[in-house]
Amino acid sequence: MTTLGTASAAPGEIDTGRLAVGETRDGSQFGLPVAVINGANEGETLYMQAVSDGDELNGLGVIKRVVPQLAPEELSGTILVAGLVNYHAFQVAEHRSPIDDTKMNRAFPGNESGTSSERIAAAVFEAASRADLILDLHQGSTSRMINETRVRCGKRHRLHDDCLELAKVFGCGHILDQKGPDGQLARAAPDEGIPTIDPELGGCVGWDEESIQYGVDGVFNVLRYYGFLDGVVQVEPQTRATGFDRYGAPNGGIVTFKKDLGEEVSPGETLFEVTDVFGTLKAEVTADRSGIFWRSRRLPQVATGEYVCSVGIDIDEY
Repeated sequence: MTTLGTASAAPGEIDTGRLAVGETRDGSQFGLPVAVINGANEGETLYMQAVSDGDELNGLGVIKRVVPQLAPEELSGTILVAGLVNYHAFQVAEHRSPIDDTKMNRAFPGNESGTSSERIAAAVFEAASRADLILDLHQGSTSRMINETRVRCGKRHRLHDDCLELAKVFGCGHILDQKGPDGQLARAAPDEGIPTIDPELGGCVGWDEESIQYGVDGVFNVLRYYGFLDGVVQVEPQTRATGFDRYGAPNGGIVTFKKDLGEEVSPGETLFEVTDVFGTLKAEVTADRSGIFWRSRRLPQVATGEYVCSVGIDIDEY
């Protein structure tokens, strides 16, 4: 019998429940929606989670589609799922928790006696620590962004090659291979010996079908490649970046982009223009280095110095 919160499943069974993580302001207990899919055959354990940031919903769209397709009698090993992690931020459709103003994906491995977000992080990290592989499903918040997978442990980490292999198997087409900030699950879990990746499934308001499908395909690639399900996975080369050049607005006004997501960028090429509301050109911003147009703001209006876009740099194929 495998248990996660109130979800409990014997081999060949699936169950859903709640993982208690605290009380709301009226004193009512609340819990995260969780699932256990316990395969009929022995094997490894995969942990998946979504909505670590409260407005990043494409991962929830992936889980919503993947779980109903999983037949425990055909599965080897166990899948543990936390359907949404940042409970309070999800309720108000915000990125950070409104209870402690914390970005959840900076709170791992958590603290059982800490802030609300630290306590939630500690509860799900305990579950994640039981796994052999971890998928932490994200998206580029409400920015426009390519579909990519992030390896956040750093190139000198003993599990770097394992994490990079997992990212390649997931197969979004692009990988960001750059050490992440402290507190990210994809940084903390490899320190416990667990290969972990952070798929960033596009960026949108709400969710979008194309990015969700990338995530669904990626999860099933992982399940087949690592022996949870039968089937052959054709692992394709990925375009890898190891850093970003970020560009802000030199003037306030309206942004017009001259590059589309995923396009190659050469030094000196125009990335965007800023005009006034009547279309008079105020500024033209060009690329400093070669790379790929990776991410951009969604709204066209900017103030001086406000973030506009990012170019992935130091590109190779892995």
